[in-house]
Amino acid sequence: MISERSRTAHSESADQLARRALDALRGTGGAAVAASHVEAAAAESGGDPAVALGAVRILGADVLAPYVLTGQPPPAGDTAAIGLALSALPPDETPPPAPPAGTEEAWTMAWIDWGLATVLARLDPADSPVRAASLPQGPPRCGDATPRNLPPTTDTDGGDRQGTPGTPVQEGWISWSVRMGKLASLALPGLDGPVHDAARAGALGLARGATRATLRRDHPTAARITRWLAWLHADGVKLPLDPAALTENTGLLGGGDRPALDTAIARRLLGLEDL
Repeated sequence: MISERSRTAHSESADQLARRALDALRGTGGAAVAASHVEAAAAESGGDPAVALGAVRILGADVLAPYVLTGQPPPAGDTAAIGLALSALPPDETPPPAPPAGTEEAWTMAWIDWGLATVLARLDPADSPVRAASLPQGPPRCGDATPRNLPPTTDTDGGDRQGTPGTPVQEGWISWSVRMGKLASLALPGLDGPVHDAARAGALGLARGATRATLRRDHPTAARITRWLAWLHADGVKLPLDPAALTENTGLLGGGDRPALDTAIARRLLGLEDL
């Protein structure tokens, strides 16, 4: 059972790691992101490298976003740190089912792990601790565990609807868009799979979700869902709103280091000039 104190420590560490990734993306930080974060935790009085490695898993592929978006290979130290983070608590061999059949936390973590492992293997296949052969282009896997597809969304209402027995649960766009926001680290160039197909099919639901989060002043959720809209725009999907205007707005709202990183990545996806 994870204590509230442990959750807070991991969340704060993830915020610090997001700041390092943002600095690297802007060209103001050092070469390494994950390695610097783990080393700093080890050097600090009372610091915990295990918590720093947990933060790598929380941020997922965003740890590697500066390299994905600039075309630079990750340094060996980052490859080693991410490999350690993935091996310290390896993903379950049995794929977790999508909610509500399975727990949302386990299912979300499986997809975040897949994104991190896939990006690492593709950026540095020679030195990656994750075998590129185990990460096919088709339905994604993390190791030998294949996260299950998203439950289908409906753009017609905000409630959840139960289908006929034996069919997937139909979700309304509110809960679905929030869940997609939790997978925003997958909204990066070079990643594609069932989650991305769901985003393409649910562009209207994502637009509604981003608008709703903005109106509710839920800045972190707004930034995450807006990032998906930026990814869809870069993918050539027609959207019902202007993602650039929404991205600029989320950038003005603030909300912390992780929303700032989401917004910076969205700006890069949209080809906006200065961050």
